[in-house]
Amino acid sequence: SNSASTSTVNQAAGPPSLSGGATAATRATAGADPSSNPSAVVSSSASSRQPASSGPNPNPAPTRAPAPAANPGVPAQAGDPNDAFGGGGAVRCPVFPADNWWNRDIRNLPVHPQSGAWVASMGNGKLHSDFGTVWEGNAIGIPYIVVDGSQPRVPVEFGYADESDPGPYPIPPGAPIEDGSDHHVLIIDDTNCRLYELFDATPIDNGSRWRAGSGAVYDLRSNNLRPTGWTSADAAGLPIFAGLATYQEVVVERKIDHALRFTASRTQKAYIRPATHFASSITDPGVPPMGARFRLRADFDCSPFSAEIPVACTALKTYGMFLADNGSNWMVSGAPDPRWNDQALADLGRIPGSAFEAVDTGEPITR
Repeated sequence: SNSASTSTVNQAAGPPSLSGGATAATRATAGADPSSNPSAVVSSSASSRQPASSGPNPNPAPTRAPAPAANPGVPAQAGDPNDAFGGGGAVRCPVFPADNWWNRDIRNLPVHPQSGAWVASMGNGKLHSDFGTVWEGNAIGIPYIVVDGSQPRVPVEFGYADESDPGPYPIPPGAPIEDGSDHHVLIIDDTNCRLYELFDATPIDNGSRWRAGSGAVYDLRSNNLRPTGWTSADAAGLPIFAGLATYQEVVVERKIDHALRFTASRTQKAYIRPATHFASSITDPGVPPMGARFRLRADFDCSPFSAEIPVACTALKTYGMFLADNGSNWMVSGAPDPRWNDQALADLGRIPGSAFEAVDTGEPITR
């Protein structure tokens, strides 16, 4: 069912025990196919938080120092290069703790028994960068905007209020809205380290109030998950911003130290934590559930590609990518920026889906 779940059962939300995986450093940076998956509509989010089941890693990696706001060697293009299409910029807060799922090294995790079937279910296509500059007048990717604690909050009316974190949200006038059907809005409060995400967002009365399908608020310093069965602004109940590739990381810092986000056209009616929600009626175990984590095989050679791609390849081998939504197969998410080199990003399309393997991070949950 794609209707909002009424479950309010809280599950333990501590980070998983990823045997053999090193803890990653915390970083400062995150369309359905109705014919194949009739329940592919994102629903919504939750206001209550879950207690962590275990403490943080006893020897967590240190939080990285704030990244420089700009690379002086990169010339500005349209507009301020640090104000990518009305948003963007470096984030000073940690994007979840160092031992969070998104930041864990998965190179030593075992291959999932269903890996071959899950990869095959997504076809013999190749990766595609769902981020860049502009295509037919629209920004390519999911934008975000950074605000401080003084940003006034505005009320938000939700279509799926029973699974959404209630407002008000600190949405500034002119906040960037994702082009395309999902209309995501992502806001980072860089004073209080809170991430606010909306799905299907529309400003009302010049932005004095908003309407959205669903909304989720995350404490960027916590490992807490959404309640069992609840969605977020994403179909899997995951935070979107945590899985975006950004220009700051790829070109300025030359390092992505977290998992990425991607989509598939057919997903299972199940999820693997840290996901908390499914959006499908497909019960075939050979189809990947939401939250399934894939990594690029260690022997895949990315050296012939453009300079941007080895950065992504290293991240995909080390941290992998989470299946987070229904959409085109092998579509990797990122934030738009006028400085991206779209031709260079196209090299991501030289990486076949068959070069990936699913890793075992837990049992699928079907409720």
